[in-house]
Amino acid sequence: MRQRTLADGTTVSALCLGAMWFGTRTDEATAFAILDRFVEAGGSVIDTADNYAFWAENGAGGESEAVLGRWLADRGARDRVVISSKVGAQPTVPGTSWRESGEGLSAGAIQSAVEGSLRRLGTDRIDVYWAHIEDRTVPIEETVDAFASLVEQGTVGVVGASNYALWKVERARAVARGQGRPGYTCLQLRHSYLRPRLDVTAPDDHVFGNVDAQTLDYVRSEPDMSLWAYSPLLSGAYARSDRPLLPAYDHPGTPARLAALREVADKIGATVNQVVLAWLMDGDPPVIPIIGVSSIEQLDEALAAADLELDEELRRHLDIAGELDG
Repeated sequence: MRQRTLADGTTVSALCLGAMWFGTRTDEATAFAILDRFVEAGGSVIDTADNYAFWAENGAGGESEAVLGRWLADRGARDRVVISSKVGAQPTVPGTSWRESGEGLSAGAIQSAVEGSLRRLGTDRIDVYWAHIEDRTVPIEETVDAFASLVEQGTVGVVGASNYALWKVERARAVARGQGRPGYTCLQLRHSYLRPRLDVTAPDDHVFGNVDAQTLDYVRSEPDMSLWAYSPLLSGAYARSDRPLLPAYDHPGTPARLAALREVADKIGATVNQVVLAWLMDGDPPVIPIIGVSSIEQLDEALAAADLELDEELRRHLDIAGELDG
C-alpha cells in the first residue's frame, strides 16, 4: 500500500480507515473484522473522534473510540497503527447538537477531551489530534497553546484542523511559529472528484468543510502540511442509485465528470469508487482519503484502489472533464 509521511516523520498508509460508525451503526464484531482486514492489508491509520456518533440512534458520543480501544487491547495492536482523533464537537448537553453545546476548543475543554479519548482508546498517546470544528469564542492563542502543550508532553504526535476557514489555519500556524511551538500540520476537509458549489450548504453542514482551489494551492505551498479527505466517496452516491448527490453537486460540471469517471473505470477494469480514490491519492497535492465502510466487501474494494495507478493520459482526461461547463 502507498505510504505518506506526516510532519513528525510518522509513516501512515495512503488510505485511512474511518471508524465513525463503529459501536453505533456498525456492531463491534463487524468493526473488529474490518479493522483486522485493514491492518492485514497494510493499512495503518484509523480516524475517529470523541463525538462519534452522538447523533446515531442510541449514540451519545465516545462509542467509536471505545470500540477501537477494545480492539487495540484485544489484538495488542497499538504499536502497529496510527490513531487519529478529534476534539471540539462533542455536545455537552444530551439531546443537543454540536452547534448548540459543543465542547469547543478552550484549554480546559481540550484537556478534558484528550483525557477521555485516551481512556476510551486505552492508550497514552494520540498520534494525530484534530480541532474538529472552529471555536471563535476562544482566542486562537489559547487553542494553539493547548494543542502545542499536548505535543510537547508527548501525549499527541501532530495536530490538525478540520472544517476550518483557511485564514484561521494560517493565523494559528503563525502564532505557533512565532512561539517556536508545534502547530497545525494536517487539514481534514470534505474532498472528492466531483466539485461542489461552495455557495450551497446544508443547514447542519460545515460552512468551511470543503476543499477548494485555494486549499489545494495552500497545501502545495506548505511542505509540512498533509491533506486528509473525509466523505471521498460521497456516502455511496457514485455507486448507489438510492444515495443521491447533495444539492451542492447539482450543476453543469457534474455530468461531464461522472461520464469521465465511468470511461476511465471501464477502460482499466476498475470501479468508479476505486478511480476516485486513486485520483485523490496520486493528486497534486496527494490526499489521504478517509474511507468509511460497513462490510469487508466494501473495504476490499477500497483497498484495491491503493494499488491502482492512473497514467498521465487518464489523469488528464479526469482533470479537464467539466472544465468548459463547470
